[in-house]
Amino acid sequence: MKERSRQASDESLTLLIIRQPVYQTFSSMKSHTMALISTCKSMKSVKQIHAKIITDDLFFPYQTSMALSKLMSFCAISPHGSLDYAKSIFNDQKNPHISFYNIIIRGLSLNKEPLEAVLLYQKILENGLQPNNFTYPFVIKACCESSVTKCGVLVHTHVVKFGLECDSYIQSSLIYLYVAREALGDAKKVFDVCSGEDTVCWNGMIDGYVKSGDMMLAKEVFERMVCRDVISWNTMINGYGIVGEIEEAKRLFDDMPVRNIVSWNTMLSAYVKCAEVEDALKLFHEMPYRDVISWNAMLACYAQTGKSNEALALFDDMKRAGIRPTEATVVSLLSACGHLGALDQGLRFHLCIRENKIEINSAVGTALVDMYAKCGSIANASKVFYSMKSKDILAWNTIITGMAMHGHVKEAQQLFKEMEEDNVAPDDITFVAMLSAFRHAGMVEEGQKLLASMSNVYGIEPKVEHYGSLIDLLARTGKVRDALDLIKTMPMEPNACAWGALLGGCRIYGNAEMGQQVGKHLIDLQPEHSGRYVLLSNIYAAAKRWDDVKKVRNHMKVKGIKKVPGASVIELKGTVHRFVAGDWSHPESKQIHEKWVEISTQLQITDGYAPDTDQVLLDIQEEEKENALSVHSEKLAIAYGFLHLGSHEAIRIVKNLRVCRDCHDVTKLISRHYGREIIVRDRNRFHHFKDGVCSCKDFW
Repeated sequence: MKERSRQASDESLTLLIIRQPVYQTFSSMKSHTMALISTCKSMKSVKQIHAKIITDDLFFPYQTSMALSKLMSFCAISPHGSLDYAKSIFNDQKNPHISFYNIIIRGLSLNKEPLEAVLLYQKILENGLQPNNFTYPFVIKACCESSVTKCGVLVHTHVVKFGLECDSYIQSSLIYLYVAREALGDAKKVFDVCSGEDTVCWNGMIDGYVKSGDMMLAKEVFERMVCRDVISWNTMINGYGIVGEIEEAKRLFDDMPVRNIVSWNTMLSAYVKCAEVEDALKLFHEMPYRDVISWNAMLACYAQTGKSNEALALFDDMKRAGIRPTEATVVSLLSACGHLGALDQGLRFHLCIRENKIEINSAVGTALVDMYAKCGSIANASKVFYSMKSKDILAWNTIITGMAMHGHVKEAQQLFKEMEEDNVAPDDITFVAMLSAFRHAGMVEEGQKLLASMSNVYGIEPKVEHYGSLIDLLARTGKVRDALDLIKTMPMEPNACAWGALLGGCRIYGNAEMGQQVGKHLIDLQPEHSGRYVLLSNIYAAAKRWDDVKKVRNHMKVKGIKKVPGASVIELKGTVHRFVAGDWSHPESKQIHEKWVEISTQLQITDGYAPDTDQVLLDIQEEEKENALSVHSEKLAIAYGFLHLGSHEAIRIVKNLRVCRDCHDVTKLISRHYGREIIVRDRNRFHHFKDGVCSCKDFW
């Protein structure tokens, strides 16, 4: 109603001015028209005023330039305006004044149309007009955009030619231009001739050094400043956050004479960049005022450090605080949902995007694709991907990685082909995703050809990650000798992941001799990594070398290294429930264990299920092994799903470790006997269990 009243008042004033008699003095008409433009808030009023100016021009042909200039400024710069309408006014002028050119160039640069701004500047020169000190700051701003940065050097020569090189606004613009071009030497040359009191120039130089990661030179300029403003302090704090010097950032923040909301947000972001969760949360609660950037920073902190439940809870607080979500909000929340495998929550945030009219651009679309893929809904991931108007390399890599995780190798290959047809060049991450797809499908020949094609066809030198994927593929298909040969012939030093892939193959195929050598080497490389000890211990256990198992376990105990416990999560009605192997802490533990006994007993009677005790690599009695298997975390999660989900609802589980053979076999039986679809995401990939079959085809 208030908006409607404001518009009605605006339009009434417009009509009042338009109906004034022609014999009214020009000064009176001019003052009324200029006043009306100043209060204008809608394009409808703009058009009425424009009509009045045109009418006045019949009687005062040389007196309407100022009014048109002000009207154009509103259209080109105001959020309520229209740059296209400003252009139409400009194009109607036979010989536009330089001020008209300046207005349109400013509007184009602010609206991210740098090429058009530069072309219009060129037109000024072609028409014999002389640019002035109002022309160049926005021409130079346009040249800061990557597509036209090369034009900036030529524009600089024009600045000198027209004798404007001492203008402080132009100097600061030139500094930011050379910073954008990563030409700090040229920026320094401009800076050295600046007047000593121009804070914008000093801040531009500090910003340049910060962006280049040279905090020593940034600090030198900062300490030489006489008139530091809040921007100077904020830029330095941000720089120290980027390079990970959080103590320096904190010292500056504490020393600031005056802080604004940006200062608090900058310090908060510094903690986020350095993954200092507790300090970030403490500062967040100390803030005198929090805007959407503050909330987004804290959400990002939780999402990036794996504290997904905390991120979801914080969003509820954000809503209660009346803060409207933005693009950055939903990107962090979708990441949290993907980490947890919380599909219901993910669907909620997809709806939130629609309700808040957040544009599904490349960043949001990619976050949605990633969330759906990690939550087991690859069909929805594909649907979102193909609905995206703009797809950058990150979007393509995300959907290909998703297909690989789900074992859809043919779909991944088709997407790779479509990406090339769309003129998007693959990068090193694309090849990691494709090799992952071949790895999950056991396609050795295809993996070898792809690795060779990276340098031969695409001009991308394979990295250790690419060799590691092929080593894992060879090892998992039983070609452990070939995998070892590849490690020895790699053009770079193999990392722990490459050796770990080989050790995994030794474990699967019972190669205790090679496994012992590789395992000891891995422990030397990563003496604090519990998984390396566990895998070596399991290799010894599979070979019944119990004394060696005991030695490894004792070594872990002496060094204080603890095995990561198996954990599984399941989402029910927007709440995520976590189960740890052998854990009885859940409030419904008694009912959960009883339900599992009921399920396993039924499978033993009707399907001949017998626990695969070979998977328990401990020197204990057979009955104890069966009990150990019965409390694996994914089994507890499945039982909980049976207790609370409808008989036709899919059970979705996320596990932090690789699924063991017994859990894999029994889940296949459950899916057939009970007609239940069960989707499990383990550390490596997805398993879709349906009608007694798993999508991995028993290769994982």
